Amino acid sequence: MGGAIFGTTWSLTYLGAPDEVSPSQVQTEIDAAFMLVNESMNHYDPSSLISEFNALPAQTPIEVDWHFTYVLSAALELAAATRGAYDVSVSALSDVWGFGPAGPRQFPDAADIEMTRAQVGVAQLDWESTTRSLSKRAPGLKLDFSSLAKGYAVDLGADALEDLDIPHFMLEVGGEVRLRGASPRGDAWRIAVERPEAGARGGIQAALAVSDTGIATSGDYRNFFERDGQRYSHLIDPRTGYPIQHDVVSVTVVHGSAMMADAWATALTVMGSAEAMVLAEERGLAVYLLKRSGDTLEVFSSTAMAQWLAEGGS
Repeated sequence: MGGAIFGTTWSLTYLGAPDEVSPSQVQTEIDAAFMLVNESMNHYDPSSLISEFNALPAQTPIEVDWHFTYVLSAALELAAATRGAYDVSVSALSDVWGFGPAGPRQFPDAADIEMTRAQVGVAQLDWESTTRSLSKRAPGLKLDFSSLAKGYAVDLGADALEDLDIPHFMLEVGGEVRLRGASPRGDAWRIAVERPEAGARGGIQAALAVSDTGIATSGDYRNFFERDGQRYSHLIDPRTGYPIQHDVVSVTVVHGSAMMADAWATALTVMGSAEAMVLAEERGLAVYLLKRSGDTLEVFSSTAMAQWLAEGGS
C-alpha cells in the first residue's frame, strides 16, 4: 500500500500480520501517524503548529505538543553535537539566497547574509521543556523540521505496525525507511545506495542488508547549481551563511530511528567528509559517505556500517 504525503510519496510492504488485523486497519493507523506529524510540523501548512510558531513575533510563547517537543529536543541535541553545522532555524538564510531550480536569481551581498544570520540559530530559542513553552528572541527566526519530520512519521508508523504485532515490514516515506523482520524472500531487507549521477537515476553504488532499524540518505547531486565554475549545493551551512561548496555527494546513515538517520545524514552532508567521518567514528554512527574527487567518487564507510554492507557492497 502507499500514497502521497508531505509533498512526496509513501509505501508499505508487510507480511505475517495476525488474522484479525485487516489492511484497512493498517491503513488507518498509518494515516493517523502521518496526520499527527502534518498537524504539528508541516511548515507548508499554514494551520500547522510550526507555522503558527513561525508567524509569531519575538518574545511570544506558544505551548507545543509532545511530538513537537520530542523532535525539537532531537534537533537541539544534533545542533550541539555538530557545533552548529545542523540547525533547524536555517530557513531564513535559504530564503535570502532565493533558491530556484537553477540556483539563486542573484547572489545576496555579504551585508544581507550577515543581517540574516542574526535571525538564525537555535541558541535564540527560549525553550522550557517541562512546560513545553517555546518562544524566539529574533523576530525573523523560523523553524523547519524537513530533515526530521518525514523520519519521525516513519518512526510513528513503524511503532503502530509493531503495536499491531506485524512481524515483517518495510515502511518508507520519501526515502526515509524503517524495517522489521525479514523481507518477502525470507532474508534481510536489501536497500540500494544509489550511485549519484546528476539529473538522472543512477545505478547501484552499494547494497545494504538491513533489519530492525531505520535508514536515510542525504545528497546534493541533484540539488546544486554552478556559478563561475564553482559548484554550490542548495544546502546552507548555518555557520557561514553560504551554500556548502565541499566534496560530499551523498551520506547514508543506518540508525534505529529513521528520524535520527535522516537528521544525521543531513548534518554530515553539511559538515564535509573529513569532519563528518571523525564525528561518525566518535559517535559510533553507521555512515556510508560518497565524496567527489575530481571526476571520480571516493567511498568512506564508518566502522559501524560494516555490519550492514551486503557482500560486494563496499
